[in-house]
Amino acid sequence: MASLVGANLALSQPAVAEAPPSGVFGFLGLEQLARGMQLRAHALLLERITEQGGRPSPFTSDGCSGGLSASWAQIAAHWPGFAARYQSSPPFEACCVTHDRAYHGISGARSPEASYGARLQADQQLRHCVRQLAAEQGEALAAEYGVSRAVLDRGFWQLSQAMYFAVRFGGGPCSGLSWRWGYGYPEC
Repeated sequence: MASLVGANLALSQPAVAEAPPSGVFGFLGLEQLARGMQLRAHALLLERITEQGGRPSPFTSDGCSGGLSASWAQIAAHWPGFAARYQSSPPFEACCVTHDRAYHGISGARSPEASYGARLQADQQLRHCVRQLAAEQGEALAAEYGVSRAVLDRGFWQLSQAMYFAVRFGGGPCSGLSWRWGYGYPEC
């Protein structure tokens, strides 16, 4: 990951309200099952943070994790037409960097429950940010990409859902992945 700026030096208690279960996952009880399974990992992460002295490493970001930004940049480097039309990074990359900031310093959470809630909130905000980009820049992006506004909106909605489920599935603490929750601290 490339270093961006600063470091999250303070661990402050966030005001995190966990969203109630919704959709098919709420109906099937999968959100509560996932929460129960993850709380131990959040507790292990907080133990590691305490052992380390509570200070994360300097903030870094790879843009959109899982190779999304890296693949986009690689395609743009090899296909000038792609770069000219779609630029060298995804238009929603700022959403990913904001998400990385929350993941890096765990949003200041001090309990397993607050850590789980802060991660859920960060993931929901990522999804919202991608959708908001389409809402705010949809006409310009649709024209730039040569698609209808309806196609663009549907694509960004599907993308936001895919990104949300990817980070919910692959971003948990203590996973060993470079984009895990709490990646600013040593692996637990």
